[in-house]
Amino acid sequence: MTTVEEHLLPSAEPVCLIDQNGVPHDHPSYRLPTKEALLDGYTQLIRGRRFNDQASALVRQGRLAVYPSSFGQEACQLAATMVLRDSDWLFPTYRDTVSIMSRGVDPIETLTLLRGDWHCGYDPYEHKVAPQATPLATQLPHAVGVAHAARLKGEDTVVMALVGDGGTSEGDFHEALNFAAVFQAPVVFFIQNNEYAISVPLARQSAAPSLAHKGIGYGVPGERADGNDMAGLLAVLGQAVDKARAGEGPQLVEAHTYRVQAHTNADDASRYRQDDEVTPWLDRDPIARLTTYLEQQGWLSSEIRATAEAGAAEVAAQLRDGLMPEPSVDPADLFAHLYASETQQLREQAAFLRDELAREEA
Repeated sequence: MTTVEEHLLPSAEPVCLIDQNGVPHDHPSYRLPTKEALLDGYTQLIRGRRFNDQASALVRQGRLAVYPSSFGQEACQLAATMVLRDSDWLFPTYRDTVSIMSRGVDPIETLTLLRGDWHCGYDPYEHKVAPQATPLATQLPHAVGVAHAARLKGEDTVVMALVGDGGTSEGDFHEALNFAAVFQAPVVFFIQNNEYAISVPLARQSAAPSLAHKGIGYGVPGERADGNDMAGLLAVLGQAVDKARAGEGPQLVEAHTYRVQAHTNADDASRYRQDDEVTPWLDRDPIARLTTYLEQQGWLSSEIRATAEAGAAEVAAQLRDGLMPEPSVDPADLFAHLYASETQQLREQAAFLRDELAREEA
């Protein structure tokens, strides 16, 4: 008989269906995704990588205030949304711009927050994507609230809540897991473990066998996946979403990946890690891995490659054209869309700013 504890335990090793050499592997609990799903994943990976490259270039050109790159983590970013329905919700972190774009959000609107000229660059309700959260893990209780509300209303909505390894040290993470487990909320907590919380390595974050083990104390089943294997991620996250949708409560998935580039453009990663630590991860690149497998299967035609590259180039062009012009900034916008009904304090602050600006112009 399977005990409750065994049911909650994640795999001893991260689930991997296609290894770093592009070789497929059988797994007792997960099957390789379809040819169509993997080709879609390839196309989205090419676009996601180009998005990261272009956004980083825009920072160097002074067109973005900051950019937290997900270079090397694109498989996590994209698998998280590929397993969702249009009616499901995504709750991203500040690093999850590629995930946001893959939900259909305009690339320019995806980066508006990081440009620093608006509260949030997109309408969260249009694509069911919550605003990006810069404070660590604060979005997780909100994600559980949306999932719980959907369950109470009889909807089959699932919420995908993204968080980094550093975020699992925050109280919000633990409160969200407990809340979700008690109320059996249909939410998938997806930890992108990229080994560093800014400059703090994982060993200084947690002494648990894995971050997926953190669900045990709350009654949330955990699973681990190779975060650079698109096939394994689609299988593991897909199953987690199916279980949550079927009424089996919250699920916790940890993806083992690596933050190849600096935390942001303002970070000097050489101060806390050596190049020889980064180099092995370059050989585990999710795009190279999937490309090798698709080529071995004879599925990756020159037409598919060309279409993927053309789509990626289009996204890059959109970013360049849309973010090059200087934004037109109205200081009054600071007070817009903060409350459904404007408060007295907000009116007083807006009036104070108007007076200050008028005196400067006088």
